[in-house]
Amino acid sequence: MHIQVLGSAAGGGFPQWNCNCHNCAGVRQGSIQARPRSQSSIAISTNGEDWLLFNASPDIRSQIEAFPPLQPSKGLRGSGIKAVVLMDSQLDHSTGLLFLREGCPLPVWCTEMVKQDLSSGFPVFPILEAWNGGLSWHPITIGSELQPFHIPEFPLLRLTAIPLRSSAPPYSPHRHDPHRGDNIGLFIEDIASGGSLLYAPGLGEISAELRPWFGQADCVLVDGTLWQEDELIVSGVGDKLGTAMGHLPQSGPNGMLAFLDTLEKPRKVLIHINNTNPILNEQSPERAILAEHQVEVAYDGMQILL
Repeated sequence: MHIQVLGSAAGGGFPQWNCNCHNCAGVRQGSIQARPRSQSSIAISTNGEDWLLFNASPDIRSQIEAFPPLQPSKGLRGSGIKAVVLMDSQLDHSTGLLFLREGCPLPVWCTEMVKQDLSSGFPVFPILEAWNGGLSWHPITIGSELQPFHIPEFPLLRLTAIPLRSSAPPYSPHRHDPHRGDNIGLFIEDIASGGSLLYAPGLGEISAELRPWFGQADCVLVDGTLWQEDELIVSGVGDKLGTAMGHLPQSGPNGMLAFLDTLEKPRKVLIHINNTNPILNEQSPERAILAEHQVEVAYDGMQILL
């Protein structure tokens, strides 16, 4: 299983276009050691030719141009992207569907709750119907017992969707009324190699239902949005706490890092990193702490083989 990190930043990217925080100003001016990042998305393949896209960020066009296997290789039109899986309906994970309109009809896998949001509050599905029928929806079912599913274009991948405790996007009709299926993590197995990945870029709480999946994975690629709960407030760029936005901070006794320390098996990688997070600065004390705990920070173009 070949995992390609197309984008590794949270919404807005890094540097964020309208932000002059310490990190954004520093990377523009070259005063800190940090890499620019586009908004988070990954692609997975078992044969190097057919790719399953996880989330479609607003930066999808530049991400395709940066990764030739997603570009047309046969005939006048085409793409290595054969299907899309949406983890949630956040703008930074779904807006890219609009830029894939020339490739419709396009198979899109998501939960009923995500489909509802993308048919009402942000009506991507109805909008794209004018392009060769638009998006072909395939439901990801979240039952009381979690069952694996297969995507026909990727017979060697077995996927299990795990509901996450997080938040629906601000435009969602049930923003303040969380539903099972608003946000999912995915346990992805390569049947041929036996390799497995737990992918959860939006994670507000490590629930009892989610916890066992961490220990089974060979690699966990999980929410790295904020270093501390009040990071936006301390940075002077916002007034919301991390958990209120559906993201579990890395630091603190109940943070992501403390939980990852309990795991022995998997490779541990953070993704979906906010522009304010000090771990973006490769020479920061916080980045050094991650290194001590053997936790990596995803970057655009990162490759993981399992």
